[in-house]
Amino acid sequence: MIKENIEKILKELPPGVELAAAVKGRSIAEVKEAAAAGVTILADNYLQEAAEKIEALGRVARWHFIGHLQKNKVQKAAALFDMLETIDSFELAQVLDKECGRLGKVMPVLLEVNSADEPQKAGLEPAEVESFVGRAGSLAHLKISGLMTMGPLVDNPEAIRPFFRKVKEIFDLIKSKAYDNLDWRYLSMGMSDTYKIAIEEGANIVRIGTAIFGIRR
Repeated sequence: MIKENIEKILKELPPGVELAAAVKGRSIAEVKEAAAAGVTILADNYLQEAAEKIEALGRVARWHFIGHLQKNKVQKAAALFDMLETIDSFELAQVLDKECGRLGKVMPVLLEVNSADEPQKAGLEPAEVESFVGRAGSLAHLKISGLMTMGPLVDNPEAIRPFFRKVKEIFDLIKSKAYDNLDWRYLSMGMSDTYKIAIEEGANIVRIGTAIFGIRR
């Protein structure tokens, strides 16, 4: 069923929109099937889980980190992942930049935006994004590549549209200005119940778990 679900979703996606399979809590066999079905991004929330999957499967796709990254886990994350989507403070970016320098790599990252200003959630406040980007020239080992948002939990998927629209407006504002050290191309928004709305509002990465793998048991 995983293969069929992925094929259906991929047919729905417009050109230029990438599918990231959200693999938190999924078995290695399930993740392997997703990669074989054509998923080119595998996204995990947990470092240890991802490490086990990468060790078992190798680089069958690009691996993105989409969980909350603590500073004391940066060393492991920098070594494991191809992109970190959840940079939520300049201090975290500085720690990561230093570690990537030590590893001799340049890491693409997305800035996580707390689009609903929810106090319990991580992410930059919308008003903080431009200030962060303005300081990004000092981060020689990071490639600031766009924005990511979760959005609030909603009963009606349509209710999330204004939050996605807000983040797209920030994305476009940054794109219109000539900042240093940017590779400004990705807007990661939308999950299984909201990805179609996210695409309508400009997302070009959608992070889908349940609609691919089913409800976790």
